[in-house]
Amino acid sequence: MKKSILNDNSLKFLKEYLNNAAPTGYEWDGQKLWMNYLKPYVDEFFTDTYGTAVAVINPKAKFKVVIEGHADEISWYVNFIDDNGLLYVIRNGGSDHQIAPSKMVNIHTKNGIVKGVFGWPAIHTRNKSKEEAPKPDNIFIDVGAKDKDEVEKMGIHVGCVITYPDEFHILNEDKFVCRALDNRMGGFMIAEVARLIHENKKELPFGLYITNSVQEEIGLRGAQMIAERIKPNVAIVTDVTHDTTTPMIDKKKQGFAEIGSGPVIAYAPAVQQKLRDLIVETAEDNKIPFQRAALSRATGTDTDAFAYSNEGVASALISLPLRYMHTTVEMVHRDDVENVIKLIYESLLKIKDGETFSYFD
Repeated sequence: MKKSILNDNSLKFLKEYLNNAAPTGYEWDGQKLWMNYLKPYVDEFFTDTYGTAVAVINPKAKFKVVIEGHADEISWYVNFIDDNGLLYVIRNGGSDHQIAPSKMVNIHTKNGIVKGVFGWPAIHTRNKSKEEAPKPDNIFIDVGAKDKDEVEKMGIHVGCVITYPDEFHILNEDKFVCRALDNRMGGFMIAEVARLIHENKKELPFGLYITNSVQEEIGLRGAQMIAERIKPNVAIVTDVTHDTTTPMIDKKKQGFAEIGSGPVIAYAPAVQQKLRDLIVETAEDNKIPFQRAALSRATGTDTDAFAYSNEGVASALISLPLRYMHTTVEMVHRDDVENVIKLIYESLLKIKDGETFSYFD
């Protein structure tokens, strides 16, 4: 029986990290948890103005390698409060309006959490011949208030951020389920890579920048900022990608990937081919199962931000296959989590100081 990479302390941190809310623009509490977990395994930390957190091993080294995930989760903002005390919302990231009705929510105010529900007309009252689907402009939150004044006395105002309270659990022993696995799993996996480097006493010939970026969900913003500050030579990014084996997904358009079959290695213009080849060879040499994905013009992940920064940074993307993205029941396989960690770890051990990954050498 193979030995698990994850231990009891890892899983305790993962549960705490996932259950903490960290909506885009409000990531700092989660970043504090993340840095506290990493403290024994790294040499120093730094943060930036908008909350990206970076843990560093070998900070004095000139050659710099980034491993990166993003810290933020999708959410909603209060956009309008009507006279009847109902709240209307706008997105903060790619929140899915179709899953909202009947969901509990946490409304974040300066006085703490206020509970609410996304209401929806009862089935008995709807026009069966032309039922209206949930849309961003018709979903609403009920906080149990009789009018607008009562809502405001609760501390709720336009601009309050709204998250779902759904917490971490495990299905059938090896499926991790929670909201915000996209991409809190990335932050968790790169933290585990740092732990393994420390526990296995590996001496890296370069500076390693374990980077948990903010604001990916609204356009890769945190990665853009921190790439300019770190000025890395290499970046390996991890995010989630779609498991396409569940119903109503067109594999001809979305490609094929499934949970339990290994990390997904990306092929895209932003992916530096020689760095990707090193990762593929690492997987083959270490018998790590993997899948492939073609991503056309852009990866849609922080890989793009790193790749095109600072006159060009050799960048690659290793994705974790996930079901039900941007819902409250996102699902990944424990084996894939461990294999992403292992693949990043083993790939780092193959990168040489000063490696250019030039196509012309």
